[in-house]
Amino acid sequence: MRILVLGIGNILFGDEGIGVHLSNLLKVNYTFSGENSVDIVDGGTMAQHLIPLITQYDNVLILDCIDANDAKVGDVYFFDFSAVPNNITWAGSAHEVEMLQTLRMIEMLGDLPPTKILGVKPFVIDTDPTFELSKEILQAAKIMETQAIEYLESLAIKVCKRDNQPLQEVARFSYKGY
Repeated sequence: MRILVLGIGNILFGDEGIGVHLSNLLKVNYTFSGENSVDIVDGGTMAQHLIPLITQYDNVLILDCIDANDAKVGDVYFFDFSAVPNNITWAGSAHEVEMLQTLRMIEMLGDLPPTKILGVKPFVIDTDPTFELSKEILQAAKIMETQAIEYLESLAIKVCKRDNQPLQEVARFSYKGY
């Protein structure tokens, strides 16, 4: 089985880039092995351009920021795309609606592999670019990291920690790619 961990977000706007930053953290701090393979990809804000990539996999985990009714900054949500909770609105970021539409298009074509969403409510940055993450997102990312690892392990992936780079440090260099 081929598994895709897809980090989504705009790294220029702080918390908005959490999906990319967290995917890079997984690349830097862990190794993955086992019968099944894992690819970790920075999907940025490419949305529909990711369709050919997503459809190549047997299982997808999307790391992203998300919005939900009554959510507070730093609230973490983990759900199956086929059962999006009613309180999820997906509004309020530079890419989420487009990614939601992309997943729905793939689903309508019958090509969407089983897809999980691991998202967090971000502090929305206005117009000033920054690589700095809010303290709420730095805390929430620890929960997200644990959930991502546990999910991969549930798919028979052996996960080994190899480094302990802090997320904020990884985020400062996400523009270079990992």
